[in-house]
Amino acid sequence: MPATPPKATYRVQVRPGFDLDATAAIVDYLDDLGVSHLYTAPLLTATPGSPHGYDVVDHRAVSPELGGEAARQRLLRALRDKQLGLVVDIVPNHAGVAVPAANPAWWDVLRRGRDSGYADWFDIDWDRGRLLLPVLADDPAALDDLKLVDGELRYHEHRFPVADGTGDGDARAVHDRQHYELVSWRRGDAELTYRRFFAITGLAGLRVEDPAVFAATHELILRWAAAGEVDGIRVDHPDGLRDPAGYLARLRQAAPQTWLVVEKILEYGEELPDWPVDGTTGYDSLAAVGGLFVDTDAEGDFTVLDTQLTGRHTSWEDLTHATKLAAATKLLAAELTRLAALAPEVPTEQARAALAELAAAFPVYRGYPPHGARHLATARSEAGRRRPDLVVALDAVTRRLRNPDDELAQRFPQLTGAVMAKGVEDTAFYRWSRFVALNEVGDSPAYFGVSPAEFHRFATAQQVRWPATMTTLSTHDTKRGEDVRARLAVLSELPGRWAEQVKAWMEYAPLPDPAFAHLLWQTAVGAWPIERERLHAYVEKAAREAAASTSWADPDPAFEQALHDVVDLMYDDPSLHDELTELAAAITPAGWCNSLGQKLVQLTMPGVPDTYQGTELWDNSLVDPDNRRPVDFDVRREMLARLDGGWRPPVDTDGAAKLLVVSRTLRLRRAHPELFTSYRPVPAHGPVSRHVVAFDRGGVIAVATRLPLGLARAGGWCDTALSLPVNEMKDLFTGRVYSGGETPLHDLLADYPVALLAPPTASVEAAS
Repeated sequence: MPATPPKATYRVQVRPGFDLDATAAIVDYLDDLGVSHLYTAPLLTATPGSPHGYDVVDHRAVSPELGGEAARQRLLRALRDKQLGLVVDIVPNHAGVAVPAANPAWWDVLRRGRDSGYADWFDIDWDRGRLLLPVLADDPAALDDLKLVDGELRYHEHRFPVADGTGDGDARAVHDRQHYELVSWRRGDAELTYRRFFAITGLAGLRVEDPAVFAATHELILRWAAAGEVDGIRVDHPDGLRDPAGYLARLRQAAPQTWLVVEKILEYGEELPDWPVDGTTGYDSLAAVGGLFVDTDAEGDFTVLDTQLTGRHTSWEDLTHATKLAAATKLLAAELTRLAALAPEVPTEQARAALAELAAAFPVYRGYPPHGARHLATARSEAGRRRPDLVVALDAVTRRLRNPDDELAQRFPQLTGAVMAKGVEDTAFYRWSRFVALNEVGDSPAYFGVSPAEFHRFATAQQVRWPATMTTLSTHDTKRGEDVRARLAVLSELPGRWAEQVKAWMEYAPLPDPAFAHLLWQTAVGAWPIERERLHAYVEKAAREAAASTSWADPDPAFEQALHDVVDLMYDDPSLHDELTELAAAITPAGWCNSLGQKLVQLTMPGVPDTYQGTELWDNSLVDPDNRRPVDFDVRREMLARLDGGWRPPVDTDGAAKLLVVSRTLRLRRAHPELFTSYRPVPAHGPVSRHVVAFDRGGVIAVATRLPLGLARAGGWCDTALSLPVNEMKDLFTGRVYSGGETPLHDLLADYPVALLAPPTASVEAAS
């Protein structure tokens, strides 16, 4: 653990249009909000126009589209003036190659082939011939459009280098002499000769296991860390690396005092390996916190509804096996081919089938020693059950996979992680729509909610093992924003009403894919009111990701038109619009209650809390790029000033109550970290005690309401009370002082559905 981990971070999606100078301009607001560190998207030079920065093309410089080094220095000065630190995002697994001329290393590889000084940078299978670049139209005559201009090959807007001594003749003849071959975009998934990030051909895998590649791609970031200009590093997608443990050991050695968190997606019950890091980026916390506000008793009702709507019982296990197998054999066919070639003792097609089945049956993203053997055994057993005809091939490749020194064993985990991500997060999450509030990165739709006891066990373990891990509720990768999920959680308390309503809507405005229709209606209710164009963009992306009735590779115009017609009906049909608005309005107050509750829990539980840009107010964002929309910081700054002037808003006022919760909690954590050093559940006593979750962090007590509709049906808090310490405590949100002992919840939670109790002196200091 670093000497001083952050107290709290605030994530900003720096990008062209909101560069480092724009970020520097909100540092005063972040300081007032109460964070200790700014946490940025990647800063290094990315593909021109990149909206996210995860496609780095030059590791030697700050992106000029973000303002370059001069703007970074101005941001550092602004942060230092407010005594705030900086956490940066890095991308070790891959580099951007969609625009070859923008990436000097890739350009040189294309020009010189194996003789390039950068040939070892990228994970290229040179033994399979020329480097395939899938950029051509799906037309046998596409190469007729190739031109030779200024000593380069040009295909429409694409530019490619020409090797020395090969530039004579027409464009086709010159092309045939290069170290690369331009092919149809459709051949990428099946025939590509370089490892990618998932199935994105514009992101080529880096070989950071090579010390020279690590040094070259990390020199600038590590120089910043050594100079004290970076306090924390977020590592993107470590599961894509050949040797994540070795990489993280090298990174920790190079930056021993830096807070280090990894974007590691843990499956239900899986623990983070004992790596030299401070924790994850918080998806495990997101699942635990979000599930706490879902009524676990409704699982049966939603399962029945799903069966009625789709006309069949859908098994999550069978669905994800099918989607993962499709990912392995179609989207990632090129990677599968490369692995099968490493097992020549098995007939090629059998090796491919066996490896694909093992990847589809692998229960987690990837295995790590010594636990990898257990996961591999589970996958072997399940693969054998599903494909007994492959028993010989399965046994042969499994023997190879048990040997950690075998190249097949070293590369196979890179496949299983990609198969899990593409098969589950990017496909099954859009197909299985039983209850989409749980279809979230780090969560599992198969587990319907989290009980308070289960949450307390999770938080207690986190305090012991990973006290400096990151916690979060929203990121640039979440499928729905935190407040959308919080409102959808209300439906778990209204299974009967929801079933009746969604059946009526689906009958009135039918779609040929009822599972996706259920996802559409849940999403609309969760985000309503939402601008028409945003919902249109979302449903088209979601339907193509599901790849059931349409897809990215082969869009179905008829289905997509039907989908857009349904969306238009939501806005243009008066009765439908009124019904949708009425239901959304009916569940919104309980959704606000859930939002405040889950936010307080996330901000106060063990770990370093992150606030994703803009989510300190109500936020109805959906999947990217929707969740990267511009944030109005002027509105937030003005509202925070009103709160600091003594205004105590009602819950339904433009998200001001959420800003109150966020700012007061973050200020307390920053001013008094000594009050957040342990974890103990605080019991409630009375007839509705299941509707409250409370815990003591070592001097500060967080209290949150859960399942608010059930609480209302029970008549409110009645005689339920919380056992508080005997000393006086003050609620930071209302200013009320409580003398301890059995404190009635109807008093404690009279104004807000949450309370943050601290010693009076600490709370006054934090709010000053």
